[in-house]
Amino acid sequence: MFRFISAVSVALSVLLPVAVHADEKPKQIVLISFDGAHDVKLWTRSREIATRNGAHFTYFLSCTFLMNHDQAKAYQAPGQKPGKSNVGFAKSEDDVRERIANIWAAHLEGSDISSHACGHFDGKKWTEADWEHEFMSARVALRDAWKKVGEADKEPQGWEDFATHDVKGFRAPYLSTSDGLVPAEKAMGFQYDASLVTKGPLMPQKVGDLYRFGLPLIPYGPDHHPVIGMDYNFYVHDSKGVEDKAQSKTYEDRAFTAYEDAFRQQYEGERIPLQFGFHFVEMNAGAYWNALDRFVSDVCHKPDVACVSYSEALPVIAARGKPQQAAGLQN
Repeated sequence: MFRFISAVSVALSVLLPVAVHADEKPKQIVLISFDGAHDVKLWTRSREIATRNGAHFTYFLSCTFLMNHDQAKAYQAPGQKPGKSNVGFAKSEDDVRERIANIWAAHLEGSDISSHACGHFDGKKWTEADWEHEFMSARVALRDAWKKVGEADKEPQGWEDFATHDVKGFRAPYLSTSDGLVPAEKAMGFQYDASLVTKGPLMPQKVGDLYRFGLPLIPYGPDHHPVIGMDYNFYVHDSKGVEDKAQSKTYEDRAFTAYEDAFRQQYEGERIPLQFGFHFVEMNAGAYWNALDRFVSDVCHKPDVACVSYSEALPVIAARGKPQQAAGLQN
C-alpha cells in the first residue's frame, strides 16, 4: 500500500505547482482509460506503455472476468437469467490469477482500478436498486477473487481494503445510463462517473460530490467527422466494425492524427482535460492501440502535461474552479 500512496503523491506533486501566477496556464491533463480490462496480454502492454512514459491510466473492469465456473453460474444481473453475460467470463482460474496479479500491480503503480459493472448489460431501464445490485456483485467479485481461485495465501496485504474502498469510478457499458445511476453511484461512494458524451472536450459536470465526465466528440478522418474519442467508435467509422487488417496502418495514422489534433487544440487553448477511451481488444490489427502508444510517447513527457488517472485529476480540476454545467452533456 505504501508504494501506491507514494506513486499517487508523486503524481500529485507533479500536477500541483507550488504557486501559479495569473498568466500561467494549468497543466494539460490527459486521461486514458480502458473498458473491460480482461485480456492479460493487453494488461501487460498497457502497463508497459504507462511505465515507459510516466503515465497513469484508468481501468474500468468488467467483473465477470474475475469469476470462476461456480461464480459464473450464480451471477445474475438485473432482469437477466443466472449465468448470463454479454462479454463472457474468465477462460479459467489461471486466467483469473494472471488478471488479478496485473490489477494489483497496476494499482501499486498508481493507476485507477474502476468499475465497468459485471456482465456488460444496457442499464438504460435500471433502477437505483438495480445499479446497486450490479455494483455490489462487482465489489464482491473483486474482493474475493484470490480466495475463489484457491490463492488465499497469496492475496496481497491490503487487497480487501482496496477492493472495498479504492474503486472510486464507473463507466457504464454502451455509455448507457438511467435516472437511477447517479443515486446508486453516490450510495456506493463513487467519486466520478465517465459515462457521458460531450460535443467536444468539456470540464466535468458536478452533481453533489460526484464528478461526471464525458468522452468528447473529436474531428476524425479525412472528412473531419465528429466521432466519440474511443477506439470502438473509430473502428466503426473506419471499417464499419469489420476487421480490415490490410488498412491497419492507414487507420493507425488517422487515429494518431486525431489524438494529436485534439490534444493540440487544448494544449494551445484552454487546457480542458482531454479524454480518450479504449478497449482491451486490438481492432483493425491493433491500429488504435498502436496510435495510442505513439500518442502517449509523444505528449506525456512534456513538462506541462500530466497523463494521470481520473482520481488523480479530481483535486486539480476542483482547484480550477467551477465545473461544467449540464449543457453540452449527453447521456
